[in-house]
Amino acid sequence: MNLKLVTSIILIAIITSCSVNNEDDKPQVVRSEWHLKNVSGGLEGVNNDFDFNQVIWLFNESQSSLTVLNNNTNAVEDGLDSGTYIYALLDDGNNIFLIIDDNEFGSLTISNNILTIDQNITSNGSSADGFIYTFQLVETIE
Repeated sequence: MNLKLVTSIILIAIITSCSVNNEDDKPQVVRSEWHLKNVSGGLEGVNNDFDFNQVIWLFNESQSSLTVLNNNTNAVEDGLDSGTYIYALLDDGNNIFLIIDDNEFGSLTISNNILTIDQNITSNGSSADGFIYTFQLVETIE
């Protein structure tokens, strides 16, 4: 190969690999939303499914706050009303418990982008009349 051809190929490779778009330099923020899918259990043995975007929980770890966006208008168990709550996690070595505004809400597990909060498992033992809340994780890049 001659020198002009090699130089041209290298120059084209360098130019096409550079980005003029400054948006690539902005850090991407991932927003994690937990969408309520189902509530089951309780004394009456409910089993209620929820539409996407009907009830959303947003955890802010740096501020230990939970923001709930509850657009449910049906008179069924859906967890918390819209608002911002203080939360903490309690790990007893066997389970992790979600504490909301100083009240234990239930045992928390996350598996395969599914968050389950089971009110039948408490730090004081088990019960049979609590609700089980199932959430689906939705992540968006802002």
